[in-house]
Order: sequence, then structure tokens, then C-alpha cells
Amino acid sequence: MYLELFKLQELPFRLSPDPQFLYLSKQHARAKAYMESTIWFTDGFVVITGEIGAGKTTLIETFLRELQTDVVIAQINQTQLSPTAFLQTVLVQFGFTPFNMKKAEVLATLNQFLIEQYSSGRKVLLIIDEAQNLSNRVLEEVRLLSGLETTKDKVLRIILAGQPELNEKLNSQDLIQLTQRVRLRFHLTALTKNETVAYIDHRLEVAGSQGRRIFAEDTYATIYRYTGGVPRLINTLCDTCMMAAFTQNVDHVNADSLQAAIRELQWTEHKGIPASTIAARVAGPPPMNVSSVPVGSTAEPADSTIPPPQPEAEPAAPSSSQTTYVAHVVGRVLLACEGKTVMERELRPGRLVIGRTPDNDIQIDSKFISRHHCQIVTQLDACVIEDLNSTNGIYVKSKRVRRHNLNDGDVVQVGQHEVMYIDERASRGRVSPDHTDTEVIDKA
Repeated sequence: MYLELFKLQELPFRLSPDPQFLYLSKQHARAKAYMESTIWFTDGFVVITGEIGAGKTTLIETFLRELQTDVVIAQINQTQLSPTAFLQTVLVQFGFTPFNMKKAEVLATLNQFLIEQYSSGRKVLLIIDEAQNLSNRVLEEVRLLSGLETTKDKVLRIILAGQPELNEKLNSQDLIQLTQRVRLRFHLTALTKNETVAYIDHRLEVAGSQGRRIFAEDTYATIYRYTGGVPRLINTLCDTCMMAAFTQNVDHVNADSLQAAIRELQWTEHKGIPASTIAARVAGPPPMNVSSVPVGSTAEPADSTIPPPQPEAEPAAPSSSQTTYVAHVVGRVLLACEGKTVMERELRPGRLVIGRTPDNDIQIDSKFISRHHCQIVTQLDACVIEDLNSTNGIYVKSKRVRRHNLNDGDVVQVGQHEVMYIDERASRGRVSPDHTDTEVIDKA
């Protein structure tokens, strides 16, 4: 092979989901953070979707690799199963041999196992890849499993991962009960042009390039045009390019070897998937309690669905008859430090994560802030701030809290910063909801 020619230790563009080669783009880092949140919280489950080759499986493998030893994992990859076979497969993952069990016995065994793990202080995680292939009957079993709980906590954490068809299933009326249990959805889109460059260089560095530029500068833009930023396609094209350079006995990939690879693969330029199609797949039909605005405004769903990142290219000018939907602004947060406001953000239904690293919605670059410090969960009738198991915690009126329902004018201490909540509904004559609970950890 070409390893000796390019002075590499490993093949850089293999298609296998090797966590060592994972490139954490901003959205991949965010999706990973949301999967990690299933370990912190047990209220509902997380859905991660992405186009074929977007890197979902590699992301899952990396996430699983980093879990603590107190997490018991069942990972399901074969999803074309009957309801009973699915439940048996889950038990197999937990070390049982349930093939002669009837469904009632399977459920009883699973329930007993989950209670035992909870009593022993262990967390149990069920992660289902290729979940778009699950039948509605099996998805109903998933819903029932998500309801297993003690008086305080759910006993099973669940992550569903799959192609965009999974969102289409979840948006159907047949699965409305299951969809209400979904705490968070996130859709992985393709890499941007700049991320494509960084992705290629990252994989070469992991393979042993030691900073050497193996791909000529003028090849990156062409690679992006033919792959659309889809990681699996990038891997295929780059590996073929290196093979072409190897046959030419050239120790770098230039425009000639790139064109030879494209001819060999018989590829045409990647057309991509329209942003409107992606948004429809993730958000589903527009909710009834939103207002109509002209196309070009930011469209966000009115539930806990996280909208996909906007495409890098500017959208085409819409016709005057076209309309889209935008969720109501529920409130605003002001971020202040030393008495000075440094940032202001509107709050619409969904989640907003605050932390130290760039993959957060609000980044606070401070040693007093954890990587993912806290999150604000906004619904039409309530807004809640939750600590994400941070080192220094969050404080309301000098009391460290785990969870606090925000009221107009509340100030939350986050490290050396203050987050002030302004309820926009108050100015519209809103009647305060019955959400005033605060979960206190300790006193300052």
C-alpha cells in the first residue's frame, strides 16, 4: 500500500468507525454533548439523526468508549426485528440467554435487571443505531421501556440514532406518545468547506503525517465539490486519490491524481440535500401555535427539537407567495460579568447550552466554567435552567441549585458571570404558570 510512500503509520481514510480518527466539528461536538446528557438526566431520551455517511456511528463509538465503568450498555445495531425479538436482543446485550422466554418473562426479567442495577448505583444505557428501520410496534416497545422508573428517576437511558427517515417516523401521528418522551433531537449535516479541510488534515495527522501537507492546496475545494462535505464520501475520494498518487509514484496528492481518482470512481459533483428538506425531516409539520413570517427569517420548531445548522451558502431568493414558520420568542437572557452586559440572546422553544468550549450555544471562556456547564430548556409555558453536573455549579439567591424554574428578573450565578432572565410573555399579560420549583443542592 501507500503508507511507506507517504510516511504514514496507519491508513488515514478507512471507512470503519474508528474513534481515534473522529473529527469533532462544531455540530459533531454538540451531538456528542447531547448524548452525554443522557448520563446526567433521565427525563426522556435523545434522538440523533444524520444523512448516510455523516459520522453517526463513529460518534457513537467514541461516546461509548469514554463512558465511565458505572454505566451498563446495551448497543443494538440490527433493528429489523419483531417486538419480542427486539426485547430478547436487549437482554442478550445485558448477558442473558432469553431465547426460550415468552414476552411476559422477557419483560419481567428486564424490569428486575434494571431495578437491580439502579439499586447498585449503576446507570443503564440503551443505544439503538439504524433506528429508522424499527417498526412502529418496536418503537412502541421502546416507549414502554422509557417509562420504567422508580419514585424518583427513570431507570433506563435511551439514545436513538438513525437516518432522516427516523424523524419522519417520529413525526407521524401513530407515534405521538413516543415523540412526547423525546427530550432532545439533533440532526448532523455535512461538513462545511473549512471543516472539510480540517477533517482531511486531522485524519492525516492521526495517521502520522506530523504536520506534512500531503494534499496540495488546490485539491481541497474540488474534494468538497465532489463530496459535499459528507465524511464517508471524503474518505472514499481521498483514499482513491492517495492510491492514484501511489501508482504515479508521487508522494503528495495533486490535481492530476485527484482527477484520476474522480474518473476512476465515475463521480459527478455532489448536489447535496436542500436545507428545506433537512428542516422538514427534522422538525416535521409546523406546529399550530406559531406565527407565519416571510421566508428568510430563522425557522425554529416550537418544541424541544434542535434545528439543523444553517447551510453555508446563501439561500435562493423566495417567491412572494412562499411562507415558513417561526416559534414565538419566550424570553431573553442577558449574560453579564462585573456588572457589564457582554451578551444577549433570545429564547425560543428548545435548548440552549452554556459552557466553556466552542460547541456550546453560549461560550464563556473562563476557568470557572465547565466544558458543558448548564442548559436552559425553554417551552411555551415555562423556562428552566439545569446544572449539567458542573464543577462549580449554578446559584440562585446564594443557594446552589440543580434545577430552577426561571421567573422574570431572576439572576443565576454561573462561575463569575451572571445570567439574567427576562420573560417576554410578562409584557404580553401572561399569567404565571405553576412552575416555581427549585431543586437545591446545598447552601453557599
